[in-house]
Amino acid sequence: MLAQNHTTIITPKNDWWKIDLNELFEFRNLSYAFAWREIKVRYKQTFLGVAWVVFQPLATMVIFTLFFGSLAKLPSGKLPYSLFVLVGLVYWNFFANVVSHASNSLIENENLIKKVYFPKLLLPLSSVLVGLVDFAINYVLLIGFSLSKGFIPPVSFSIVTLVSLFITIIAASGLGLFTSSLNIKFRDVRYILPFFIQILLFLSPVIYPSSIVSPAKKLILALNPMTGAIESVRQSISGENLDWATIGISGASAMGMFFVGLAYFKSTEKFIADIV
Repeated sequence: MLAQNHTTIITPKNDWWKIDLNELFEFRNLSYAFAWREIKVRYKQTFLGVAWVVFQPLATMVIFTLFFGSLAKLPSGKLPYSLFVLVGLVYWNFFANVVSHASNSLIENENLIKKVYFPKLLLPLSSVLVGLVDFAINYVLLIGFSLSKGFIPPVSFSIVTLVSLFITIIAASGLGLFTSSLNIKFRDVRYILPFFIQILLFLSPVIYPSSIVSPAKKLILALNPMTGAIESVRQSISGENLDWATIGISGASAMGMFFVGLAYFKSTEKFIADIV
């Protein structure tokens, strides 16, 4: 009997909102491999190694405390300014790192994309796993620094942390999906992105509280997902009541960013292997 040849044709999905979760689950080990490779590359043959993850927010905290806390006298509520700004930096650094790595993920893996089929969505999303490693280290640093300042996080702090982390992950993933697809078409995005992230830093309540703006502008500021993520953690540590309106607006904005980023990524996914 003659052997029958079977041909499998892989076609792009037309519906942007349809994510093949079964396919992503089947390739989950590949996602872990992408993340582990990135982690090894980042820390291999580095002088400071993992210590750099701790040194960076601490050094930035000292500089911000000196200029914005001591000299500019920016308010920090019930928290000392050093702890106030460290909370913002821990979450902001995680957000910025995920977006930066996700935006370059397709470009850096162009040879692999052209040779092997796998869900392209795994590349930008694997940046979240890489960022979570740094976040975990910085989170321990935050807890230790908070205790050293005499602020004992309440029991509810862990829940607030998870909610804030979820908002940050969703927002960073959405923006990362958008910029990674945009970077495929316009290669100068990689040069513009660092400047864009710096602007976002000052549009986020990292070095200042959202309370310094009027109530109407505060609602506009809450459209930035990092506002609800950062402010809720600060409120939890200081024992203040959570601003659920800000958290809700920031959470909804994060979901909107994710679906916009996903829609744009899915619309360009079919062309990635051709234009990368």
